[in-house]
Amino acid sequence: MRIFLDTANIEDIRRGVAMGVVDGVTTNPSLVAKEGVEYRDRVLEICETVDGPISAECISTEADDLVAEARRIAAWHPNVVVKIAMTEAGLQAIKRVSAEGIKVNTTLIFSANQALLAARAGATFVSPFVGRLNDAGQDGMEIVRESVAVFETYHLPTQVLAASLRGPRDVTEAALAGAHIATIPPAVLYQMVQHPLTDTGIERFLADASKYTPV
Repeated sequence: MRIFLDTANIEDIRRGVAMGVVDGVTTNPSLVAKEGVEYRDRVLEICETVDGPISAECISTEADDLVAEARRIAAWHPNVVVKIAMTEAGLQAIKRVSAEGIKVNTTLIFSANQALLAARAGATFVSPFVGRLNDAGQDGMEIVRESVAVFETYHLPTQVLAASLRGPRDVTEAALAGAHIATIPPAVLYQMVQHPLTDTGIERFLADASKYTPV
């Protein structure tokens, strides 16, 4: 399972890349707005930092407008993947732009049926929002499992990108569910690195090593 960072903070992205574990980035205008920079400028900066898919969101609501916006955003960089929300107009736009070779991440997926429709329209990725489904009292990870099973059964090339993950255990569950990708906030990545027993082990090693005189 590949790991993407869900952020627009360039320092967090650089830190993740330096670990050798970040394969891509998902972002949106809201995340960029927190950084106080221009949307296109930050997306391009991310593209220079990460050699992988960089999702940048379209905000139009009509099919023709979505197509025009997707074409404009996709032209920013070869690694840009356009995010299009799961709507009827979104499906129309996905069908049109994917036929032109533009990669699409269909966002705001809340059912396996929606994931299937997006895949049939030509989406490269579908993003089930696990955390938001859990908030609504559903099993968000079940949508990931169902979507993966459907895609595998019918040999669909679309990949399942588990989104709205809020803790390290969510990442484990996404991997066990067969998600092709998990996109996570930087804080979750840092939590995945750490464990109290690792810290204790290092302290013991250092204490024991201090007893010996270097050769």
